[in-house]
Amino acid sequence: MAGLGAAAPVDPASAPAYMAGLNDEQRAAVEATEGPVLMLAGAGTGKTRALTTRLAHLLFTGRARPWQLLAVTFTNKAAREMKERIGAIIGESVEGLQWLGTFHSIGAQILRRHAELVGLKPSFTILDADDMVRLAKQVIEAAGLDEKRWTGRGLSAVIDGWKNRGLTPDKVPANEAWRFADGKAIALYAAYQARLTALNAADFGDLLIHNLTIFQQHPDVLAIYQDKFHYMLVDEYQDTNVAQYLWLRLLAQTRKNICCVGDDDQSIYGWRGAEVENILRFEKDFPGAKVIRLERNYRSTPAILAAASGLIAANKARLGKTLWTERSEGELVKVRGVWDGEEEARLIGDDIESEQNKGRPLSDLAVLVRASFQMRAFEERFNTLGLPYRVVGGPRFYEREEVRDAVAYLRLIRSADDDLAFDRISNKPARKLGGQTMQTIHALARARNLSMMATSRLLLESDELGAAACNALRKFVEMIDRWSGEIDTMSPRDLTELVLEESGYTDFWRNNKSAKADSKLDNLKEVVNAVSEFDTLAAYLDHVALVADHNEAQTDGQVWLMTLHAAKGLEFPVVFLPGWEEGVFPSQRSLDEGGAAALEEERRLAYVGITRARESCRISFAANRLMYGRWQTSLPSRFIDELPESEVEVASQPGLYGAAATTFASQSRFDAARVDEDAYYDNPGWKRARAASGRAASSPPQIEGRATTISVSAPGKAKFEIGARVFHQKFGYGRVTAAEGQKVTVNFDHSGAKKVVDSFLTAA
Repeated sequence: MAGLGAAAPVDPASAPAYMAGLNDEQRAAVEATEGPVLMLAGAGTGKTRALTTRLAHLLFTGRARPWQLLAVTFTNKAAREMKERIGAIIGESVEGLQWLGTFHSIGAQILRRHAELVGLKPSFTILDADDMVRLAKQVIEAAGLDEKRWTGRGLSAVIDGWKNRGLTPDKVPANEAWRFADGKAIALYAAYQARLTALNAADFGDLLIHNLTIFQQHPDVLAIYQDKFHYMLVDEYQDTNVAQYLWLRLLAQTRKNICCVGDDDQSIYGWRGAEVENILRFEKDFPGAKVIRLERNYRSTPAILAAASGLIAANKARLGKTLWTERSEGELVKVRGVWDGEEEARLIGDDIESEQNKGRPLSDLAVLVRASFQMRAFEERFNTLGLPYRVVGGPRFYEREEVRDAVAYLRLIRSADDDLAFDRISNKPARKLGGQTMQTIHALARARNLSMMATSRLLLESDELGAAACNALRKFVEMIDRWSGEIDTMSPRDLTELVLEESGYTDFWRNNKSAKADSKLDNLKEVVNAVSEFDTLAAYLDHVALVADHNEAQTDGQVWLMTLHAAKGLEFPVVFLPGWEEGVFPSQRSLDEGGAAALEEERRLAYVGITRARESCRISFAANRLMYGRWQTSLPSRFIDELPESEVEVASQPGLYGAAATTFASQSRFDAARVDEDAYYDNPGWKRARAASGRAASSPPQIEGRATTISVSAPGKAKFEIGARVFHQKFGYGRVTAAEGQKVTVNFDHSGAKKVVDSFLTAA
């Protein structure tokens, strides 16, 4: 490696080893060293190899020295992997790559060198997420705001969102002040930043925000780094937020030797600030840029790739590419419909056992869900079957904070002497039972050998506590007593809902503005679902104890269970994709909040899920799903209908939606207000399903012990007469004004006239 510092490049032909095995597109991406380059790399196309070989090529040919390369990744793990791969090619010289790392780590290096320009000392402290929340809480307290309504976590999330967009307090649009604390958000942001400066501290967002401030206000400093970095390489460019985008553009303006690697079809982090537009406008930002598409896939079968490509083609905001492979073998993508979520978990559990019996390691199998609340059914089924599993990206369902809190409330209601439960939830949410009060309860409980609840009752009869603490403790004890008195009169589900609402715990997460709040609310609703499956509260709590005590001794040979977001970058021989129903996937919350852009991101998430599979991809949906303690009829996801017919094998339970196969209902033709009935029944997918059934639609069988809301009449015969009073789960009560076969027009009391399928109506 003596030639690293040479001015003239070395002929690559003299050292071809590191180029061996590259396909034509990968080689083109490696050799296109000068000017802006966008490496549009599809899933499984070897983009990491192309990127690391490009770095090594720049060094080996003498175009740059290690310290003249800026290589940016999103995770420390990716940075380590990249460094190891480059080291395997160029040897010890890799240690000179001091500017290879994450956005935050490189931003911190630059900031420490110029900290005084933004009012900090080079020794500044970097706050973690918990520290950020605590500091935000202090700012809220100093402003005299209601801490229960306006939480530190909520303010921290709002500020982080602004920093992701590159906005300092003076640049936040005035109309966004109402995002928090009734118009005080910007003032609180300014106070938060002032407090950080006083503490000589920076949070993660500041590491880039301060860089931007320095570069924009001190052109001489910017010029130093523009000259320093001869070549820039950026991985996962589709996941950059606005601040990262601005930072990269500033640094690349002089030499313009920037290579960005990414896949617009895998941009799935809009909820945390990622902007897919960054990659879509690369050619406008850098005129004359070369766009090199890596489309040859080394991972999946032809059917899996064709299914994924057919699905993602429905997106409009994309640069476009088509994955292909030289492989010729492989099974079709399986789409299976079942009656309910429990049956779905049973089906997948049986499939996993079947694969295991064939000799396939459990670690080859992955279940990828849209939302974490879906995991409970699979965890419980796996425990029943004795299948070891590993949850990735978070704790198991019953180990999650919000689930443990909810269960602790129920435990204390069942047994007032449960001190662990008392200690966990007595001040969650905050009830002004401060540390001193809890210390007093603990000390007296130990001295008298009493439970904390019994000790609390004793203290309430004394003058040991101050008036405020005494009042707060009395309200808590009375609340627990009131709920305990309802154990024998209320159903476990109703009691659980009552407890979560009256305790303020649900509102605590409703008012929380963090990105995780919605997921935590969904998990609380799933607790209600779980409780509703038991006749008594005691039976449920015993079940939880047994599940939570499940021994996870194995670390290898486990089924993978994770969300689709957590699965990005991973691959498995067999992938199960459950819950492909409207409202679950695509997520109704995402559609309500983000509209068409959110739908495209949901579709990209589906694309990511399919392309995780190497050999087998199995999609499933349920006709009924227990949602928030109540059974609801579910329509198959519109994404199912967007899968190419030739790449899909359909298999569903008899009677599902009135046919033996999946309906493949064209959900893209459904919107929140109306159903285009003609389009629904003319849809090729529906016709395929009817043809596959070999018979006319008929009324579905009942699920034992459970009422189903699905009721499908024979084609051509109206189920409801004109004038009939009916009820619809979404639109409420109304009266039938027209009926033709299964197509019904209803004038709803609060929603007006709607066209609906009679399957989703019941007589009022």
